[in-house]
Amino acid sequence: MFETIRIETDTRGVATLWMARPDKHNALSQQLIEELTAAAAQLGADPKLRVVVLAGEGASFCAGGDLGWMKQQIAADAATRRAGARALAGMLSALNLLPRPLIARVHGNAFGGGIGMMSVCDIAIAAETAKFGLTEVKLGLIPATIGPYVLARMGEDRARRVFFSGRVFDASEAVALNLAARIVAPDDLDKAVEAEIAPFLLGAPGAIAAAKAQCRFLGPRITEAEIEDSIDRLVAVWEGQEAPEGISAFFEKRKPGWQS
Repeated sequence: MFETIRIETDTRGVATLWMARPDKHNALSQQLIEELTAAAAQLGADPKLRVVVLAGEGASFCAGGDLGWMKQQIAADAATRRAGARALAGMLSALNLLPRPLIARVHGNAFGGGIGMMSVCDIAIAAETAKFGLTEVKLGLIPATIGPYVLARMGEDRARRVFFSGRVFDASEAVALNLAARIVAPDDLDKAVEAEIAPFLLGAPGAIAAAKAQCRFLGPRITEAEIEDSIDRLVAVWEGQEAPEGISAFFEKRKPGWQS
């Protein structure tokens, strides 16, 4: 059924949702976006499921958006561009609203959309060797559709430190920015994730789902207006001059025009 993700469910009702594009460092392609959206619906509707772990196969958690897919969006007509942006926003919303505890298992690189994926999780546990960055501006892009979730997770004051600098930061700073709950040695990552799973298996599933829904209601509001605005902003940069230059420069292995 799925080609870019893999779901493993154990007898406890713990599902691990693996992003399975290791050769691309789990970059978010159109197919991966669509399959993650479908998986969120499938997992959310399973009454036997207790907890979901979001993880990445290979060397990285998620290296951000697939630049080949972005290049296609830039070259597409207006309707196709907006549909692509809406699909990405819809995937993030589906994971954010998943009625089960969602734990991120983060290793390797988490750039751009990878930070967005962490931000829609309830808890993110990171390997101390992991690297992070909202690197979109280096390509003439912005962290548009992930923006509402990143700001909700970090808060505006902390987000301003990294949201538009494009710099890469380490796992300790990810904790200071409230992006990761804690960091552990790479060999201890699975053990640390298991420690986060255990308490959820002691609570009543319905009560946990209701409590999570209340958190979303009482926390920073991410309404249709914020989501629609993020779509508009992504489409706007795709239609601008900097994104085509930045992505072309990446593929041509040269500096973009705005770099001296």
